[in-house]
Amino acid sequence: MVLDFELTSELVNDVLVIKTEGYINNAGGERIAKEFEKYLNQGITKVLIDIEKSKVVNSIGISFLIEIIEQLNERGGKLYFTNLDPSIEKTFEIMGLFQFAEKVDSVEDIK
Repeated sequence: MVLDFELTSELVNDVLVIKTEGYINNAGGERIAKEFEKYLNQGITKVLIDIEKSKVVNSIGISFLIEIIEQLNERGGKLYFTNLDPSIEKTFEIMGLFQFAEKVDSVEDIK
């Protein structure tokens, strides 16, 4: 059974930290993108997505993450991921996300 998607966000110094819970599909990806857009005009250039409580990401969910990466790249920013499930990490590697985003252990690792 897949849980409904939930997210929380907070600013930690100059990093937007988004924590997800549940399936990152079209609905989950869209919620992440909308949350990111709320902060875009505030000059945020670093976003950390903590997906510890999300064990499944589909291709549509990944497409929303790619859109965020593109918007951040245009502004000289970067997307970071933490607490990746091994299967999601492998999927991100195969899809080439780590060419444009980075895996970190915590928000403190973002410079």
